[in-house]
Amino acid sequence: MNLTWKEFERVEMRTGTIIAVSDFPEARKPAYQLTIDFGSEIGIRKSSAQITKRYEKQALIGKQIIAVVNFPKKQIGKFMSECLVLGSVDEPQDIVLLTSDIRVANGLRVG
Repeated sequence: MNLTWKEFERVEMRTGTIIAVSDFPEARKPAYQLTIDFGSEIGIRKSSAQITKRYEKQALIGKQIIAVVNFPKKQIGKFMSECLVLGSVDEPQDIVLLTSDIRVANGLRVG
């Protein structure tokens, strides 16, 4: 089913920079807990991401990513995910983060 343009405009995809990464041993599938800076308007948000196959924690620090920031928060074990980090899903569930090839301001809307 196709989305209308009005429906698409409601999805807030924003640029953000990963400022902290930690292991998430309680997750059912291997994942990291990410802390992401979305600029002064949105602020700092946390997310869980199953990206451990492709990314080392240290390599993620400073990486600018794209995330949906207007979904409801989601409880994952003891962790509250506050945004959805976007990525392309390869087989078998190997995720490649969506990024910007040119650094832009945190919090810019993608559309």
